[in-house]
Amino acid sequence: MAYAEVGDVRLFFTDDGEGDPPILMVHGFSCDGHDWMWQIPHFVERHRVIVVDLRGHGRSSVPEGGYEPKQFAADIAGLLEQLDVGPVVAMGHSLGGAIVSALAIEHPSVVHAVVSVDPGYLLPDELRPIVEGMATALGSDDPVAASQQFLSASYSPATPSALKTFHMRRIAGVPGPVLVATLQGLFVGPDSLGFRDTSVPYLQRRPCPVLVFYTDADRAAFEAGLFDDPRSQAIAWPGSGHWLHQERPLEFNTLVDGWLASL
Repeated sequence: MAYAEVGDVRLFFTDDGEGDPPILMVHGFSCDGHDWMWQIPHFVERHRVIVVDLRGHGRSSVPEGGYEPKQFAADIAGLLEQLDVGPVVAMGHSLGGAIVSALAIEHPSVVHAVVSVDPGYLLPDELRPIVEGMATALGSDDPVAASQQFLSASYSPATPSALKTFHMRRIAGVPGPVLVATLQGLFVGPDSLGFRDTSVPYLQRRPCPVLVFYTDADRAAFEAGLFDDPRSQAIAWPGSGHWLHQERPLEFNTLVDGWLASL
């Protein structure tokens, strides 16, 4: 494990294992690299696995700004350059799905393929007023409590209670301004990637194969319609919670293994 100075941020990351293609794992909003504990031991047996804490999250430093998907992606590109690694399979959950997609578009030489897990993009446009209002209100309320309430709706009846406790407790450790800026960076403004009107033309620029997992079959089918590479796949697991890779790790890991082998 190590730290890297990348521009204005000090990133915490782990770098374990050997084997190609290397795999990069990127967590979501209010989380950290611990989200991939269900995947790291499995994939490190055959791959080099790099897991990063985003700026403002986990053990990384907390700059004043830069909490937009494209800047998160730029941070990661700088880290990969320092590690002299790539192209990678860029795996991201939720916000991380938007970040690894931005990484593939803005820094295509470092990405071999994208694995996106219940990503925080392509939300139906009719939800924009609701989500933007919530993201804006986050700054005037208790950001921790508001974020906990926001994510509490992302579980299913099958979600283990331990996972809920893990996630809710971790949110309490993220600085309030980071929660506000990160959620607004994803959902508010002309460059936001959260909704279809802005993310469709952007995501169509991904130059690599994509494997995406959704809990919502309609969203999976919508993204499948954007694929250009015939190796891309969209998988729907209705009934799973938002952290589906933690709820169904064996199935998730096996499917990713098979897809990577097909590449």
